[in-house]
Amino acid sequence: MILKDRNVIITGANGGIGRAVVYKIAENGGNIWACARTKTAQFEQDLQKTADQYGVWIEPVYFDMADENQIKNAVKEISKEKKCIDALVNCAGIVYNGTFTMTSVNKLKEVFEINYFAQIYMMQLISRIMMRQKKGSIVNVASVSGIETTEGKLAYGSSKAALIYASKAISKELATYNIRVNALAPGLTDTEMNKVISETDLQKVLDRSSMKRMAAPEEIANAVLFLASDQSSFMTGQVMVVDGGRLWS
Repeated sequence: MILKDRNVIITGANGGIGRAVVYKIAENGGNIWACARTKTAQFEQDLQKTADQYGVWIEPVYFDMADENQIKNAVKEISKEKKCIDALVNCAGIVYNGTFTMTSVNKLKEVFEINYFAQIYMMQLISRIMMRQKKGSIVNVASVSGIETTEGKLAYGSSKAALIYASKAISKELATYNIRVNALAPGLTDTEMNKVISETDLQKVLDRSSMKRMAAPEEIANAVLFLASDQSSFMTGQVMVVDGGRLWS
């Protein structure tokens, strides 16, 4: 168990990739603050079941990533526990598909608020704690959409490209504190977020993939585990692409 007795914050813990990351971290001995926007009985039951199964603790933390005050208060509550924060995994995000001419500036701001600005603020708050610890790992779940260019992905792709750049830039500043910052760029993954894709568009993406299929959330979680743990102790400022061999044009 490569994360035994380590403590990890996971945002977007109730999403497809986020939930898989919760399971993977717990399976490998990590304790978790599982951050989500909405409290549900099913979510809390799943967390408790996972904690009991793997002998770890998992605490739900509820806040809206679009609200700076809620983020700040959530981090305050976590820091009051006086526990070491070994890793932060930013899984939270929203998707929006729309052509350039049909994407309003307000929609761009909405997407960037969650996919970029909230991630930056979360990193600022948590990195201050990690700086005092003189250690930590930050994993930002971006997307291949932030690397390649695809029509209809202006808002989403731009926000993920910004997160990738930020991960690289921040890694240079935090390395002196023994804090690593890496980004993960998944390809199309079998989650509810991607159910909105039409069969035609889905097939176009799969045709450009060497493996001709979507990723399972667990496959993305495996990559997160590697980046969050000491298995990647000499990696920082990197973008790990997990896309089934996407053939970019």
